[in-house]
Amino acid sequence: MVKIGFSSLVLGLAVLAGPGISGDELSGLCNPRKGRSMRVTSTAKLRNGDPNPDSNSDNFRIPPGKTHVLADLKGPGIIRHIWITFLGPKPHPWAKKGAANHKEMLLRMFWDGREKPDVEAPVGDFFAAGFGKRMEVRSLPVQVENGAGYNCFWSMPFRKSARIEIVNDSKKQIALLYYNIDWQKVDNLPEDLLYFCAQYRQEYPVRKGKDYVLLEAEGRGHYVGTVLSVRTRSPSWFGEGDLKAFIDDDRKPSIWGTGTEDYFLCAWGLRECTFPYFGVPHADPYRSLGSRVCAYRWHIADPFVFQKRIRVTLEHYGWISPDENPEGKTHSWNEREDDYSSVAFWYQAGPTKRFTTTPPAASRLLPEIDIILHGRRFAEEKYHGAGKAVIQRGSSAYPLWTDHAQLLYQPPSPENAWLDIPFEIKKKEPCRLVLRLTTSYDFGIYRATLNGIPVGRTMDLYSRETEVRDFPLLDFWPAPGRYNMRLECVGKSVLSKGCWLGLDSVRLRERRPRVAEYGYDKDHDWRKKPKLY
Repeated sequence: MVKIGFSSLVLGLAVLAGPGISGDELSGLCNPRKGRSMRVTSTAKLRNGDPNPDSNSDNFRIPPGKTHVLADLKGPGIIRHIWITFLGPKPHPWAKKGAANHKEMLLRMFWDGREKPDVEAPVGDFFAAGFGKRMEVRSLPVQVENGAGYNCFWSMPFRKSARIEIVNDSKKQIALLYYNIDWQKVDNLPEDLLYFCAQYRQEYPVRKGKDYVLLEAEGRGHYVGTVLSVRTRSPSWFGEGDLKAFIDDDRKPSIWGTGTEDYFLCAWGLRECTFPYFGVPHADPYRSLGSRVCAYRWHIADPFVFQKRIRVTLEHYGWISPDENPEGKTHSWNEREDDYSSVAFWYQAGPTKRFTTTPPAASRLLPEIDIILHGRRFAEEKYHGAGKAVIQRGSSAYPLWTDHAQLLYQPPSPENAWLDIPFEIKKKEPCRLVLRLTTSYDFGIYRATLNGIPVGRTMDLYSRETEVRDFPLLDFWPAPGRYNMRLECVGKSVLSKGCWLGLDSVRLRERRPRVAEYGYDKDHDWRKKPKLY
């Protein structure tokens, strides 16, 4: 992941000289400030509301279905900084049954006593960390340290009052919620100062024949940012679609982009990076079915200004495999049916007009598209060759294993080193065969066979850092019956200290319904010519 240095951040800060942002740049620190600084915090308190100097219980546990108010402020004032942290979803000594993930925690902000929030988004998505996955973010207005310390520096003015709350939509508690909210109390605010707004939206999958809507707003203001999370439901590259912005009385968009990765200021794809105004905190291999990409784009230096209304949309076009194309061909301009979710950020005068509502947590979580065969089921001696196999439980260092466990096969050498995974298929339908494996510094090189037929590429499982990856093997229509996958060690990297194998799971991944509708490969014999799109 690309890191930004101090000089890059200073450069980003130095250019912030527009209306409403004055004082954020370093050059403004020598100017006198009005009002006084205030803070709302989760610190332990006495009955009279004063901080308790004899307690370290500076956090809250929020039960399922409950709402916790972080701040209830009387204005006028401007919120300058928000910091929060909480335990992740995996089991922990302080939350033995696990806890809510940040996709299930809904952040809401209400300005000046309004009944409906002007900010409504899952906590993770608001901080540019989608999918309920913890990831590091290094941008100008939003920063997440090590996937755990969530910081927001958007300026949020209010005239009468401000209420910030977190709703626990999960079936599990929010565990150990800490927070500090720093704000500036002032005597008055300029009449034309705009309110900060943010709204989450999703389509699982995107709607056929309609561009994905990021924002619809009425009034006067400017659009300042996008967070987009995409899970691909087809092989190949998803991001050829253009961004469009219809401003005021536009019948045709005033702003028309050249591609999804171009909008996020990247080129020739989306790769992991973090910069002050744009970044990709997470990117799986982008041509793989089921890959996930999360990107942000902040329009701080180049906001989309509108006087009456604005509509911002994104096309969902890209490359596609031949078995999903009506003509059985592959090219770059196909309407795709991937899973999209987003947060739009903008400033505007007056209350917002709701253009969508955030669905409940159960609907916000991505639907499962895999039939999963857990690796830990195959630890018995009959399933492997030389060496031993153990069930390795997850810890804070390995949060990505399915249900926090994997099968760890430890052969002493490549000779007679193999692992068998038998399974049964009950219905003939199109799917992708995928291995989810661990890569690490002491892992070997393996090849896969299905019923004795080689499938996929040889897999070098060496990596300097321990990671968990998907290895796609085969697109096919398997007939009902029994199958056996064998993973056989064929050596190891010269850099590896061993030839071990970490099996999270074997997965049969769902293909889009149009694959079955077109049926191009229904009668293809995968045993004679295995295919992987």
